Amino acid sequence: MNRGLLRLWRVGRIALRYRLDLLVEHPSLARKLAPLRFFAPRSRGIADLPRGERLRLALQELGPIFVKFGQILSTRRDLLPPDIADEMAKLQDQVAPFDSDIAVARIEAALGRPLSEAFAGFEREPLASASIAQVHAATLPDGKDVVVKVLRPGIAQHIEDDLSLLRLLARIAERHHPNADKIRPQGVVDEIAATLRAELDLQREASNASLLRRNWLGSDDLLVPEPIFTHTTESVLTLERVHGIPSDDIEALDAAGIDRKALAAKGVRLFYQQVFRDNFFHADAHAGNIWVDPNRRADPRFIALDFGIMGQLSREDQYYLAENFMAIFRRDYRRIAELHQDAGWMPRHIRTEELEAAARAVCEPYFTRPLSEISLGEVMLKLFRTAREYELTLQPQLILLQKTLLNIEGIGRQLDPKIDIWAVAHPVLESILRERYGPLRLVREFARQVPEMVTHAPDMPRLVRDWFAQQNSGEHATILRSRELAELANAAQEAPKRIVRAVFGSGLLVAAAVLFALDDHGPRWLGFPASAWLAAGGALLAFFFARTPKSRN
Repeated sequence: MNRGLLRLWRVGRIALRYRLDLLVEHPSLARKLAPLRFFAPRSRGIADLPRGERLRLALQELGPIFVKFGQILSTRRDLLPPDIADEMAKLQDQVAPFDSDIAVARIEAALGRPLSEAFAGFEREPLASASIAQVHAATLPDGKDVVVKVLRPGIAQHIEDDLSLLRLLARIAERHHPNADKIRPQGVVDEIAATLRAELDLQREASNASLLRRNWLGSDDLLVPEPIFTHTTESVLTLERVHGIPSDDIEALDAAGIDRKALAAKGVRLFYQQVFRDNFFHADAHAGNIWVDPNRRADPRFIALDFGIMGQLSREDQYYLAENFMAIFRRDYRRIAELHQDAGWMPRHIRTEELEAAARAVCEPYFTRPLSEISLGEVMLKLFRTAREYELTLQPQLILLQKTLLNIEGIGRQLDPKIDIWAVAHPVLESILRERYGPLRLVREFARQVPEMVTHAPDMPRLVRDWFAQQNSGEHATILRSRELAELANAAQEAPKRIVRAVFGSGLLVAAAVLFALDDHGPRWLGFPASAWLAAGGALLAFFFARTPKSRN
């Protein structure tokens, strides 16, 4: 019997021992699985455990890759029932360490030099061990304390073997699960595979840490350890060593004199700043990866660890999510429905009024509670689940964000059970949106694009001349019969004049962008630089003169 069949046999026996067959709700598939129960090992009391706990115990026994699978699956709360999602979130990635001699050999091979040359000191006993890697303390030749993370031997092949099994199970689910078209099992496995493969590239994790550190360098709110690229490869990661208290260790935080209320509020603000200001957020923000600096009491600071899973959003998703949050703050259910359709998350054939009623049904009960008891993450999760009934399509990044929001709110409420998350989040988000979509940001964006505009500027006279030549030669002539096309023809007659005026307005806009890029210290009117007003005027002129005559009536 080959390796694959042996692995499948072991997976099947463990699944039956923990009565995972009882999780199958489809009657036809349940009947097909019934004969297999005769082969199930007898374990007293297991069948009486809650289904989520049975699944968690089974994944733990199946090994580290299945544990990692369960952890990642816990991020898909849009797909899992709450009881199972909660149990998946409890999975602890604690695995027996592998031999230190193997770890040393792998580090030396990856760095291309002896351990004694790369480090002044190296502790052979690992600090921690997980399913994919283990961590050792070390000291660089310059005396800097670091930690060295090294991948487990054979981990890449082990992951591929188990992913093959997951794909087989996904194909079975696609054929037999009644909601397979909504759950998309193969897509879920592909998402998990991408996440696992990304975690196998420690050079990528170092780059993630570097960017996050740069975003928060010198901050009083978040400390990110420095990656040491001279001692980092795809299979070995070296980071500055930091010391902290896990954010869920309330007794230790109180013993250290940490202001937990201030810390909780900072955690909420950090989330919104990472997502909407930096567009780069820590997407695995559980208490094991989020520590607290023990040396900062009155003005506490978080410490971020483990940068294998980071999140980013497109500009469009950033905008629509931010507007969704603001609409929830204002209880504007019509706006929530419109945003879901404008973002392309919902098909256009669904009536906006239906979505508005569904959003109202989800959100309104929350507003009967005190604001301090309302969870934005929970509201967003229920909105997504409700919208899924209306053919909602979400990107994995949005699921990561929603899961991260739940984690951050959970940490915040552990630190300060009375925290009013809405009161903390609203002004932060409002300020970020004002800065992000205000006139100064518009001018800065145009200033950034000035080099490209200048590059293409010499071509503009030729393009305009060619356009006029085509008009004069009649190459664009069309026989118009309908009233709408006749109006379009009238608009075309006005086009040459509008082009000249629009070019003038655009010229003002480009000039303002150049001025802003060169000097942001000129005269200011009503608090804004003159270049910002010039840009706004140019944009209005370009927009006004570029419209059709009908649109100006």
